[in-house]
Amino acid sequence: MAKLSTNKRDSLPGNEFGLPEKRKYPMPDASHARNAKARAEQQVEKGHLSPGEKRKVDRKADRILGQD
Repeated sequence: MAKLSTNKRDSLPGNEFGLPEKRKYPMPDASHARNAKARAEQQVEKGHLSPGEKRKVDRKADRILGQD
C-alpha cells in the first residue's frame, strides 16, 4: 500500500473516504480500499464502529475494487 501523507490525506475530497462525514477510511486507490475494509471489520469487532458504518465503508471499497 502506498504511503498516504498527512498533506495528501488532507487534500483528498470527501468522496474519497468511506465515511466522508467523519473523513475516515481514505480510499484514493485499491490498496487503501482493501485496507479500509479490513480496518472497518476490526473496529466493528472492538465496538468502535457500527455495522451500518461498516456496510457503508464496504460499499465504497467494493465500488473502487470493481466488486459492486
